[in-house]
Amino acid sequence: MSVATLSMRRRRFSSVSLSGFHDIAYVEWGDDGVAPPVICVHGLTRNGRDFDRLAAALAAARKVVCPDVVGRGRSAWLPDPAAYSYAQYCTDMTALIARLDCEAVDWVGTSMGGLIGMMLAALPNTPIRRLVLNDIGPFVPRQAIRRIADYVGKDPVFAELAGLEAYLRQVHAPFGALDDAAWMHLALHGHRRLPDGRYGLAYDPVIARSFQDAPDQDVDLWPIWEKVRCPLLVLRGAESDLLLPDTARRMAEKAELVEITSVGHAPSLMVEDQIATVSAWLARS
Repeated sequence: MSVATLSMRRRRFSSVSLSGFHDIAYVEWGDDGVAPPVICVHGLTRNGRDFDRLAAALAAARKVVCPDVVGRGRSAWLPDPAAYSYAQYCTDMTALIARLDCEAVDWVGTSMGGLIGMMLAALPNTPIRRLVLNDIGPFVPRQAIRRIADYVGKDPVFAELAGLEAYLRQVHAPFGALDDAAWMHLALHGHRRLPDGRYGLAYDPVIARSFQDAPDQDVDLWPIWEKVRCPLLVLRGAESDLLLPDTARRMAEKAELVEITSVGHAPSLMVEDQIATVSAWLARS
């Protein structure tokens, strides 16, 4: 994936939890432009490099920043499993926005990253100007939570990177049809090398604790959704079990809704038509 080094810079900063300071890693593309920076935030077990193709497309006109949420990718792991919470994620992303030294940002969030963006966008005086929610909404059915809980936190180990890639192809099959280079990219940036030379997934397995400890029930965030006032684009995988059709239709009362065919949870944002949809919407004044 040659776009990965086009104009990308690796950065880090410190944020804080009750246990102390921790590092947040991110990659930065492009330069400051007329439009505000775009912050792209990944899903539960993924990392900021998932957005390389989208970021390369956007970076010609503006700065794009793709963080690894704490406990994922190159960011630090927290000593207290209970600290992996949306309150912590919002705190860290607020620190990132402050580091960018800008009055406003546009936000692209996949699944968990979308929920973080929605929570921040719902706050008074939010810096989020435009918000893209990728296959996530204010209602998450318990069945989808159970499915995710089935694989999050199992911490499989692989003798070779090819085995890890095969695992990602299976677990993330709902991403839809991706080329071989995309799957290898996900594996290259979605693994950690273990002391014995084998390969593990690039996230802290204890992030699963929030699923294990949570009540077995739907998640209802409609009161937060009602407070969001910025322009909204909602992407839905047509086969998604997480963003249900009825939820998407209700969201469409105040958001632009685009459904992606032959995709479940979640659209990868790594294929040309999805990249074009997001790029064109963010370019609107």
